[in-house]
Amino acid sequence: MMPDSPTIKRRQLSNELRRLRLAAGMTVEQAADALEWSRARLGHIETGRRKKPLVTDVKALLDLYGLESLREREAVLDLARQARESGWWTRYDDVFTGRFPGFEAAARKIGTYEVALIPGLLQTPSYMRATTEATLIYDAEDVQRVIDGRLKRQEILTGKDAPDYWAVIDEHAIRRLGEGEMLREQVQHLVDIAEDPGNSVTIQVLPLDAGLHAGLGGPFVILDFDDANSPIVYLETDTDGIYLEQPGEIERYRKLFLHVQVAAMKPPRSLAYLKNLLSRES
Repeated sequence: MMPDSPTIKRRQLSNELRRLRLAAGMTVEQAADALEWSRARLGHIETGRRKKPLVTDVKALLDLYGLESLREREAVLDLARQARESGWWTRYDDVFTGRFPGFEAAARKIGTYEVALIPGLLQTPSYMRATTEATLIYDAEDVQRVIDGRLKRQEILTGKDAPDYWAVIDEHAIRRLGEGEMLREQVQHLVDIAEDPGNSVTIQVLPLDAGLHAGLGGPFVILDFDDANSPIVYLETDTDGIYLEQPGEIERYRKLFLHVQVAAMKPPRSLAYLKNLLSRES
């Protein structure tokens, strides 16, 4: 089982506080007014946007909602304390603008579909450098910091509690590598990961000749956690991204992922395709 990150603890805290408010028969507006808070303040706590929720704020909410059980109160307050801890990704706040690394670090299973890029957890340093420079966002001296942060992210695939990771990569992303050293290095890296018996990584390539398929709407990531935490679908943006949590949304993307898996080459054929690319480049 993957250890919970502070991001997951914050999500659990938000869900629990929302549940208690609803059980008390109160709206966000009513609760905020009763505490003489702004509605945004309570809203940020209930959505997990407040990175370090104050334990005193949580106590005030528990009092307002009439939670009297000492055991339940302490459990919620313990969540608040754990949610205030800092994960490794907080050292790279200038690189990771959102909450995704925290969710990714706690996932036990990750499924990703990429259209234009090699998935971040499978990128080589030279590919990271090229894609970062192509964004025109970072100054030259900041590019290495971006690479360091992304390499740190990749450690989840080799740690003791590594998640099951399944990546479907559109052939467009591989062709975009062009020719030469970066292609050879990145494709070899994909081959090495796919053949490594020490990890739980599966790679499929969705070929151009698959034609129109279910994944044309764009890339996405499905994150599954332990039984106590509901799954999330992540859609990347230039800021924090979009997080989908409703059961219907999750089911929709599970079906999409199944369809792109079926449309893609099977894992052994995908590996053969990648090796063939290498042989043509040698």
